[in-house]
Formats: sequence, C-alpha cells, structure tokens
Amino acid sequence: MSIEKVPETDDEIGVTDEGLDYDALADLLGGHVIGRETHVNAEGFVIRPDEVQEVLSTLKTEAGFDHCACVTAQEYDDRYESIYHLRKYDDPTQELSVVVPTTKDDPTSESAARVFDTADWHEREAYDLVGINYDDHPDLRRILLPETWQGHPLSQDYNQDQPQIVTLRENANPLQGDHRSDDDSDTMFVNIGPHHPATHGVLHVKTTLDGEQIADIEPDIGYLHRCEEQMCQQGTYRHQIMPYPDRWDYVSAGILNEWAYARAAEDLADIEVPEYAQVIRTMSAELCRIAAHMLALGTFALDVFGDFTAIFQYAFRDREVVQNILEDLTGQRLMFNYLRLGGVAWDLPEPREEFFEKTRDFLDELPHKLEEYHDLITGNEIFQMRCVDTGVLTPEMAKQYGATGPVARGSGVDYDLRRDDPYGYYDELDWDVVTEQGGDNFSRVLVRMREVEESARIIEQCVDLLEQWPEDDREIQANVPRTLRPDPDREIYRAVEGAKGELGIYIRSDGTDKPARFKIRSPCFSNLQTLPEMSQGEYVPDMVASLGSLDIVLGEVDR
Repeated sequence: MSIEKVPETDDEIGVTDEGLDYDALADLLGGHVIGRETHVNAEGFVIRPDEVQEVLSTLKTEAGFDHCACVTAQEYDDRYESIYHLRKYDDPTQELSVVVPTTKDDPTSESAARVFDTADWHEREAYDLVGINYDDHPDLRRILLPETWQGHPLSQDYNQDQPQIVTLRENANPLQGDHRSDDDSDTMFVNIGPHHPATHGVLHVKTTLDGEQIADIEPDIGYLHRCEEQMCQQGTYRHQIMPYPDRWDYVSAGILNEWAYARAAEDLADIEVPEYAQVIRTMSAELCRIAAHMLALGTFALDVFGDFTAIFQYAFRDREVVQNILEDLTGQRLMFNYLRLGGVAWDLPEPREEFFEKTRDFLDELPHKLEEYHDLITGNEIFQMRCVDTGVLTPEMAKQYGATGPVARGSGVDYDLRRDDPYGYYDELDWDVVTEQGGDNFSRVLVRMREVEESARIIEQCVDLLEQWPEDDREIQANVPRTLRPDPDREIYRAVEGAKGELGIYIRSDGTDKPARFKIRSPCFSNLQTLPEMSQGEYVPDMVASLGSLDIVLGEVDR
C-alpha cells in the first residue's frame, strides 16, 4: 500500500513490537507517577501539580512524545484536573495522558507552556473557562472572554444569571519601555480586524510595527465564542449532539467534524460501524475536504491578488459542484447532519447510477481544472513573489506549536491521521500523504492543491466499491441502543484528519445519557498560534498572506 509509513526509529523508550510499554514509561518517570488510570485510547499517569514541566520534558526528550495534541481541563466534586494528551508525530497511535489533579481550594498547577508552546493558548482557555491557574505561564489571562468577565463558564458554581460588564480599554503599545523605544525608533500600533475581509472572520490581530516591519503581533480571538462544549455536555449522545459539529467549521467541513464526534462516541460505547457505511463516510468526508480546500484556495488568492472575479469565482464554481453532490447525498448544502452513531443517516440517493455518474463527471473534469489553477496561481510571478520564502514555519516550530494538517505538512512534517491512526476505510485504499519542504506560504498552497488530487483518488475508489457492493449487504447503521449510557468514568480522546488538521474530541462519561465533559480540539486553534512565529520581521502584506495560508475558520477557533 502506498500509504504505509516507516517509523524513523525503533529504539524509543517504552516502545516494543506490541506498542507502548507503559510500565517502562512509568519506570522512566519514577516517583513522579503517583497513580495510573486507564482511558479508552491510552493509559493515564497521575502526577503532582508542581512537577508538570519536569515530567513533560522527560516524556518529550527521552520518550519521544513530541506532540501535545490537546489540554483538557475539568472540575469534579472534589478536585480540578488538567489532562495533557500526548502523542508522537512519527506514530500518533502511541498515546499517553498526563493527568494533573489539584485541590478545590487551590486549583493551581505548573504550566506546560515552557515545554510545549501550544500549551500557552490551551492553558489560557482552561483558565478562562474552567478556572485552573497555571504557575510559570508566560501570559496567563483570559483568551476567549473579556478580561472583566466574572466567573468561569465551565465551572460548577458558575452563575449564568450574573450580569457582566465589559469595558472598552485602550491597547498599550507592547514595545513601550523596551530597547526599541528610544528617540530614534519608529514604532506604530496597528489594529488589523476584527471586521476585515483578510481576517477570515472576526479575528483581531494586534500588530506592532517597527518602521515597516512587524515587531510583534498578537491574535485576539473569542469574538465568535458560543461555548459549544457546554452545549454538547447538555445534549444526549444518541440524538442531540450530532447537529452541533457541522457548526464548528461551518463553511465546508461538516462531515469531517461529524466524524470526529462519531469516532470518539463510538469507541467510547463500543459501537462497530458496518463496512458499507465506512465506505460512504470515507467518500463523503473526502468530498468535504475538496470543498474545504477549494474555499481555502479561492480566499487565499483573494488575499494575495485581490482578484475576486477570476480565481475566487472559479474556486467557488468548482466548490459548488461538490456541494451539489453532497446535497444529493445528505439533503443539505452546508449543515449536513448526515452521520449517525453507528453509521450514516441513509443510503445513497436513488437512482444510484445518476449519483455515480454525477460524481464521476466531477472527478473526470478535475485534473483539467487543477491545471488551470496552477496556471492562474502557482505559475503567476506575482503570487510567487508574495508567497515564496514568506511566512516560513520550520518543522521544529510546527511541532512545538502542535500544528497539523496542511500547515504542518507544508513544513515537511509527515503526519496524517488517515494513514497514521487509520479509521474508516482509508487503510484499504491506495493514496499518498502530501508534504512539501519549503515551510512557506507557497508550500501550504501546494499541499492543499495536491491533496485535492489525492482526495479525488480516494473518492473514485469508494465509488468503484459502492457500485459493486451487493444489494443485500448494504448495511448503513449498526444496531445502536435508543439511549446510550456509556459506563461511568470512561474517558477517551479520539481524532480525525480534518481539512485543516487534527480535529479531536475528549469525552468523559458519568453513566448518564449525556457527557460529563466534552472537549473539542480544534486544529485551527493550534495552527493560529504559529502566526506570530511566521510574521516576525516581515511586512503587513506578508502577514496577511501567512494568515490566509493557515486557512482558519473562527467558528472552529473560538467554538
């Protein structure tokens, strides 16, 4: 199979032919491990709140856990708890949860941001929504809610009826008082967004210029925060949660989002999805990926060229063809709500032959259209001048910030959950993971355009399978109980390869028909953290191109 990946090393600590040796990892950490838990996806090591940096640093440097995928914070009746979901970029099936409990009276834990840069934003979110403090954090303050907000919305004692007062304050120049602020300096503070076409939604970028070059930027998020996690915690597994994922990345990745929740809940409740339904899921997910990348391509060209009439409209034209196919399949154009726990809502539309013909016509025309895009975009000298060697993100920094998807693969990080942590029908199909080594804005665009070709290969193979599938064996759903009540105290973190990267879900069950904790790991949230790293020392137009190359959707960043 062309999707196989050969591990870079075979002598990592705690790794055997059978997988992770958690006992060896516990021996490595020694007395730091004060307890062990069994989560569905991985074992959890319980550690003291003042030993976080030492433990995570050891696991990163000596055991190879170089990917802090997610940080989950939650409150129990007797304690607060932070969970660091660690994986390896070389093999994400090697997972470990580091569980850090704190007392109710003093919910303070040591920050992991000194070990993993991506923990900076994740811990700020945990502080903002749950109320856990992180010692030695470089900048511990609210990230989604205003600084004047009273209380923490995901804490048990939060008063939803309490009036809130949000004041308007001026932004101080972050360079005041440092070595640049002498008489010869030329600094300027510029607000980019939140209401600006180049910010791809309500994003406020606080930008400090030193002359014409960017000296410091800070993405200011939270304008679109809807507390989706809390809404999912108030819904039942079986019926009420599935409509929400479509609304995280609300422009194109609906079925990919639905699959993230479905995979986590199905593994939590031991639900086996029929093979036929897996093929349909795989086909529809790749159609969503093409739609997402077409939107990313069109909007990025608009950012760089300012060309609305040609490239942007061409991209939307081809995206609309995909949307028509998805509408035939799901009945909706945007909020599909097509997946169900255990399968899909219904079979392919009738007559099936027309659906297959429509899909094949799109696939047949796609190579010629991609050639046109390369002529218009990647072969354009202006585009190359704007994108080659701008917004550079090294593979080391991509990993440090937890970047995934085309952002990481554009920096040469060979990481794709469809291959590395297989689900659906991906491991039965022939396709390739696309990477580029440049690490710049140009490379990230090339990755998305080449991924469209690979998605088309996957869809074509799925159509071949579905055409030949025996009529008596077309099982679209498993036999799922009407009311799902997973066993209490079961915990799981599962992820899928979304259009923008690793979209993960953490769920803790308490024996009822609703999750006790529901955490969304947004790829856009982690990818956006890389923007200051890309933009340092560059110009404002370069920053606009870098932001566009990240392909963020603020509905998913804020949730």
